Amino acid sequence: MTETHDPQLLKGVLSLLLMHLLAERESYGYEVVQRLQAAGFADVLEGSVYPALTRLQREGRVETRLVPSTSGPARKYYRLTPAGRDALAAGTKTWARHIAAVDAVLSRPLP
Repeated sequence: MTETHDPQLLKGVLSLLLMHLLAERESYGYEVVQRLQAAGFADVLEGSVYPALTRLQREGRVETRLVPSTSGPARKYYRLTPAGRDALAAGTKTWARHIAAVDAVLSRPLP
């Protein structure tokens, strides 16, 4: 059985996941999709990743460079900027606090 993720929850953390993956190493768009899918987000599609990458670029958190390809058009590689690293650090702390708060409620015993 393939697990799916709540689209609204995923939308809220997709940028954080993308910034983390790009902090690990720069990647072209389809490779980012594959890396997300390999990490357990099999239901994440290009149609949600590319707009998120564009938004991160517009916000100055990601920058791009074109790399010629022998098998087709040039690939656009994405990498995290210093502002993106700052946003990733802040977002990771916020996410950890969010998880702790949600877990504190969900771990309460039910009557």
